Amino acid sequence: MDGMLSQEEIDALLGGGGGGSDGGSGGANLTEEERDAVGEISNICMGTAATTLYSLVNQKVVITTPVVEITNWDKLTAEYARPCVFINILYKEGIDGNNVLILKEDDVKIITDLMMGGDGLNPSDEFTELHFSAICEAMNQMMGSSATSLSSMLGAKIDISPPEAELVDMAGEIDQSKAQAFLSKDFVRVTFRMTIGELVDSTIMQLYPIELAKELYRKFSGQEEEKKAKETKATPPPTPQPAPQPAPQAAPQMAAQPMMGQPMMGQPMMNMPQQDVNVQNVQFQAFSPMISPVLQQENIDLIMDVPLEVAVVLGRTRKSIKEILEFAPGTIIELDKLAGEPIDVMVNQKLVAKGEVVVIEESFGIRITEIIKEKV
Repeated sequence: MDGMLSQEEIDALLGGGGGGSDGGSGGANLTEEERDAVGEISNICMGTAATTLYSLVNQKVVITTPVVEITNWDKLTAEYARPCVFINILYKEGIDGNNVLILKEDDVKIITDLMMGGDGLNPSDEFTELHFSAICEAMNQMMGSSATSLSSMLGAKIDISPPEAELVDMAGEIDQSKAQAFLSKDFVRVTFRMTIGELVDSTIMQLYPIELAKELYRKFSGQEEEKKAKETKATPPPTPQPAPQPAPQAAPQMAAQPMMGQPMMGQPMMNMPQQDVNVQNVQFQAFSPMISPVLQQENIDLIMDVPLEVAVVLGRTRKSIKEILEFAPGTIIELDKLAGEPIDVMVNQKLVAKGEVVVIEESFGIRITEIIKEKV
């Protein structure tokens, strides 16, 4: 032995000999209520993100119920495939902190291939800048919708900065200069199972600093508002200062001659001269008669190009399920219309006209004989 301590021994000494991911001190644990709250928040946010991702890749996206646990970098690198794509999401309003979303490199290649119009079956072998740009755009929309859901849950505006993506070989050391610096100690890991059509069946992870997870719980449970209310209640109101007493008059002669508009000392206030006020009834300007909306010219040109479905109904009848199951080639179905009776012309399932059947070259047509006016 060379007398040097290994990294595991150093970590055990610094951690008080606990050695477990949940055994750190200084609030490194999460209570069951805090875990449940973080899981519920992540579940709702990822559900919204899955809907957004579906609109981008045009494939069914399912993200399952999350699993919340406290872990560290060593366990994370031992359990997850490498390299991975780290997407850093920084909250710039409403919440103080950031979280990291981790996706597998192959999953990102399939997602970006689908976003660029591919079928996802033959993604590119090389991870290029185009993949970074595409996944950042996808995460920007996904996490933006998640922030909207989070705002509704917490009752406060939540805003994020544009996500930043990078390819990380998890076998290396953590770059302390970047936003993932919280990964150097215990952190919260939320694991989801994600499926995209039949192309992806994988797991994704969302990593939170423990302090951010606790802040989310406080806001989610309303403790933040209760704390502010208690602080406001505990702060005593300012003591009102007594009004300064007026200085005595310097000379009796000045007291005997009050200034204009000021009452004399000891003289009732009602003796002050009252100013005449001219009071008049208010006069409102008459409104010009409004033009009835019925008489206004309608701008129908705005909807002239809207396509409508036109159907010609030869007749109708009602049959039981037994009679329908007995249908066979050659079966004759009697309709409710008589021979020579006008045919109904339906526009978007609404009767607008009647007509008679004609033959135009080799196609059927209908000649309008009557326009049905809507009864007022």
